[in-house]
Amino acid sequence: MTETAPVRYIDMVDEAWRIAEQAQEYTKTLGHEPTTQEVYEKVFLPTGLVDANKTSQEGGNPLLKVFFINPYGLQYRPDHKNWIPFRHGELKL
Repeated sequence: MTETAPVRYIDMVDEAWRIAEQAQEYTKTLGHEPTTQEVYEKVFLPTGLVDANKTSQEGGNPLLKVFFINPYGLQYRPDHKNWIPFRHGELKL
């Protein structure tokens, strides 16, 4: 009988934080504030974690939320000019 490894949601949150930090680093290299769409295309899409359909339907215009294929995503906070993780899906504990 094979057992599956437990789902490590904390690892998913950590990964979302790392990607948010990559977005901050990308912004620093530009010398100007990029659009959220630019960050989406240059930083988030290449990770392979983005649920592009859900993001295009529910992410807003301008883009304020990026949904990952796991239960997490990133939300842009215009007042702080940064991205933070949020949970959009169900957790199965």
